Amino acid sequence: MNYTMSMGDEHMAKVEQCPGFEIFGADVKASRERLGISCRELAEKIGVDPRYLANIELKATIPSMPLVIQLFHLCSLPAEKYFNPELRKKETEQRQRVKYKVQLCPEKYLSVIESSIDELLKLDK
Repeated sequence: MNYTMSMGDEHMAKVEQCPGFEIFGADVKASRERLGISCRELAEKIGVDPRYLANIELKATIPSMPLVIQLFHLCSLPAEKYFNPELRKKETEQRQRVKYKVQLCPEKYLSVIESSIDELLKLDK
């Protein structure tokens, strides 16, 4: 396997240098696990060494922007969550979790979720 990036990638930043990305690695790992794929499988999809991906997931390091974008797409991560941390701070943790889960939900179930929310909002009036 020919990996395009290695653990010594000079483009990899520390999380302290990237406000808003404090939980990026943990989110990648959680999403990967939810999708039922191994670290090795995801690493192959994005063309990196599995150790590099493990470093991203476990050590709070941020890869180069092309890899971040690939991970956004493959893991269904909302870019605004990381690039606009002020928006995230205004939402409760529960609201953030629900929003993220809705994004992961298959399209065929969204009408059920939307109807349920509509009914709950009627109860609150």
